[in-house]
Amino acid sequence: MKHTLFILLLLTNLFMSNTALAKVDLVKVDKSENKMYLLDNGQIVKEYHVAFGENPKGHKQQEGDEKTPEGTYTLDYKKDDSSFYRAMHISYPQAADKENAKQLGVSPGGFIMVHGQRNWLGFLSPITQLFNWTNGCIALTNSEIDEFLDLVEVGTKITIEW
Repeated sequence: MKHTLFILLLLTNLFMSNTALAKVDLVKVDKSENKMYLLDNGQIVKEYHVAFGENPKGHKQQEGDEKTPEGTYTLDYKKDDSSFYRAMHISYPQAADKENAKQLGVSPGGFIMVHGQRNWLGFLSPITQLFNWTNGCIALTNSEIDEFLDLVEVGTKITIEW
C-alpha cells in the first residue's frame, strides 16, 4: 500500500505543470513585445500575449492618453464586478505619477487594471487580442484572466516597461 501511494504521489507531481506548483512573486510586462510573464523566484512559469491601449509606447502621463503606466506597481485588489470579465487593479497612480501630472496641469488618470474581455464579448478575444484596444489597461482572454487570478495574489509586484 505504501508503495502504491508513493508511486501515485510521484506520478501526480511528475504530471503537474510548473504553473500549478508555482508561487508567483513578480509579474513582468514587456510592452514592446505585448507580453506578460509570471515569475517565481526569477523563473518564468507562465507567459501571456496581452493587449494595451492604442498608444502603448511611453509612460502614462495623463487620463485619456491610452498609455499603460511604466514602472513598478502593486497588484492591490481583485475586482469581479466591472465592465470587463474579472480584473486585478494596478496601484497607479503613485505619488510620483500624481506629481508629474500636477506639473503638467493634467489628471494622471487611474483605475488601471489587468482584465479580461469586455463583458459578453469574450468570444471575440481571438480577434481583439490581435490589437491594442484598451484605454491603458492590460487585457487577457477570459480564460487567461481566470488563470492569472488563481496564480497571482493581491500584493504581488508588477513591473511594466517598454
